[in-house]
Amino acid sequence: MYRAVMYVIFFGVIAAFALSVNWSKAIPQFFNLEVAAKLFPEIITVALRNTILYTIIAFAGGLLLGILFALMKLSSIALFRWFATAWIELFRGLPALLTIFSVAFIVPIAFGWKVPGGPVGAGLLGLMLVASAYIAEVIRAGIEAVPKGQTEAARSLGMSPMKTMFWIILPQGFRIIIPPMTNELVLLLKDTSLVFIAGSFIWSKELTTFARDANTAYANATPLIVASLLYLVVTIPLTRYTAWLERRMARER
Repeated sequence: MYRAVMYVIFFGVIAAFALSVNWSKAIPQFFNLEVAAKLFPEIITVALRNTILYTIIAFAGGLLLGILFALMKLSSIALFRWFATAWIELFRGLPALLTIFSVAFIVPIAFGWKVPGGPVGAGLLGLMLVASAYIAEVIRAGIEAVPKGQTEAARSLGMSPMKTMFWIILPQGFRIIIPPMTNELVLLLKDTSLVFIAGSFIWSKELTTFARDANTAYANATPLIVASLLYLVVTIPLTRYTAWLERRMARER
């Protein structure tokens, strides 16, 4: 009886929401097929392609920096630990938007150095810095989750600390952190929408910037809906893969 009541309430709320929408105005403004058709193929060949490309580049750079700072934070050398901690806290504490703005505008003015690649390069570097801080903490947690006996066994076989870390500990740690790393990838995919802060060209637009400009050009919100659907096309398989990995790892444990 309780379950039936909950189903009735749930579908009642859905029905009330659907009936409250002014569909005669919403459909032409948000689901205009003529406007949607005009977005193709550029929204795929330019915007979606750039979004995926920016995500891969920023994630790869953030991963390399993340490994470095995770190892520095676990180092026995206090200076390395302090520097890594300061780096992680700084870029986890700053909004990604402000970090990209700083790399694109404050650094060139203050130091007279511009990031190679123009606005896109500056935007990607800002994303790398932010990603490196979050990824470093994920990797550190993965390393610390590896049983200490693995390190002791490797050292007893005569392996150096560096070989032990890179051949024994890191591979096992990465296996543990695959689900949270996939979540970081999804978050980074959405954060590519902030690259426009550094500036953009027609050929460098990602999904959000492309949809925003199309929204202005057509005076219609359909481009934003199409861009949202394309984000979901990419992110939902990643999140479902993460959920599957978590269930599989739980069964193995």
